[in-house]
Amino acid sequence: MHSVLIGQSGEQRQSLVARFANRHGLIAGATGTGKTVTLQVLAEGFSRIGVPVFAADVKGDLSGISQAAEAKEKLVQRAAKTGMSGYEPQACPTVRWDVFARLGHPLRTTISDMGPLLLSHLLELNDTQEGVLNIAFRLADEQGLLLLDLKDLRAMLQHVSSEAKVLSRQYGNVSPNSVAAIQRRLLVLEQQGADQFFGEPALQLNDLMQTDANGHGLVHLLAANELMQRPRLYATLLLWLLAELFEELPEVGDADKPRLVFFFDEAHLLFNNASKALLSQVEQVVRLIRSKGVGIYFVTQNPADVPDTVLGQLGNRVQHALRAFTPRDQKAVRAAAQTFRPNPALGTEQVITELAVGEALVSVLEAKGVPSMVQRTLVRPPESRIGPATIEECTQLQKDSPLAGRYDEVLDRESAYEVLQQRAAQQAQNEASLKEQKTQEKAIKKSSGRKKQSVLETMVKSMARTIGTQLGRQLLRGILGALVKR
Repeated sequence: MHSVLIGQSGEQRQSLVARFANRHGLIAGATGTGKTVTLQVLAEGFSRIGVPVFAADVKGDLSGISQAAEAKEKLVQRAAKTGMSGYEPQACPTVRWDVFARLGHPLRTTISDMGPLLLSHLLELNDTQEGVLNIAFRLADEQGLLLLDLKDLRAMLQHVSSEAKVLSRQYGNVSPNSVAAIQRRLLVLEQQGADQFFGEPALQLNDLMQTDANGHGLVHLLAANELMQRPRLYATLLLWLLAELFEELPEVGDADKPRLVFFFDEAHLLFNNASKALLSQVEQVVRLIRSKGVGIYFVTQNPADVPDTVLGQLGNRVQHALRAFTPRDQKAVRAAAQTFRPNPALGTEQVITELAVGEALVSVLEAKGVPSMVQRTLVRPPESRIGPATIEECTQLQKDSPLAGRYDEVLDRESAYEVLQQRAAQQAQNEASLKEQKTQEKAIKKSSGRKKQSVLETMVKSMARTIGTQLGRQLLRGILGALVKR
């Protein structure tokens, strides 16, 4: 039976059984108490048993997992204390990703795949604006228009605005002000560099499920140093990835080990200012995605950062030290202690405040999925490097990556922007042709009128001349006759 060693509790080894790893988990603790190292230990352990891992590297420290550690005496001694059979430094096969394409392969998705709900969350739209965005997506679907990047969405919104009267009768009020507000939000997003996240080639989920030649799961690290400056984009990106895994992966039931383990660092960002609809979606994904063979592990400072409806589904827990300096802190410690299965030999609430760096309270799922009693545990050292990889090492990782050249070049195929431009050009051409036709018809009509007028004038003048001549002759004859008579 596959398992991942976490550490040692007295004479007892604390291990996470792989068949229960898809029941999700929590790694919590104050800053500087060892959460990142625990994450590295678990990611390393999953990789060793052939389970791919996806994790956000928030501070850059996790990149060291791609390099073997040095067998320093302190690490060797720690390994002996934590139930390891020996300390054998080794690296994990690692792939790096970066939305901004500077520290890893570009990570992209399309506007269509993101969907209106997550995009509304990213753009911080109100209900009315979200409604207009939903109409834009609906219209794109009905007209077979691909929404791949931001210019496609802009073009679609302009199309919605131009057809506002017709769409309002069918879908409800489409306000030009709402369209303009969304366009402004898109501009801000683009100025922040987030437009690089939208486009093709989009991430293929199968690329996250690979193992190397030794059967070790690939560790996929999302470079999040710069991304964390845009917390809403960071949270939306990871939410999108969870949603994609949930929608696309087939059911596998209870397998011997997960097909992927997903670590969500700075998990509080996921739930901050999230709408009820979004929170409902997150809860549903967490509840049901385990049957797809995916384990989700939230990493945060305090368990209270995670809503109770989600927290109740996290069966595997590693709790590092919490501080209790204020009444609010003390309340948080009490709440954290109550989430564990009690251990009569352990005063959980007091121990949480006494844990040293690298120590944690651990409770994992055992036989029949029952949580074990909480134990004070010394976390084992990772066999990969603690701390970041160098720039040269990261560059070499990119060159040796099994996905090298797969996502690096941007693909810009025909989509909504091009189609709507062609339509607009064709419409402008048709309008110009119609205008020219009307002008010609008007000129012909005017010219015809002039010809008729000219003929009439000629006839009138001719008649006038004839009449004038005849009248003149009559007058002349009259005068001559009078003279003759005289």
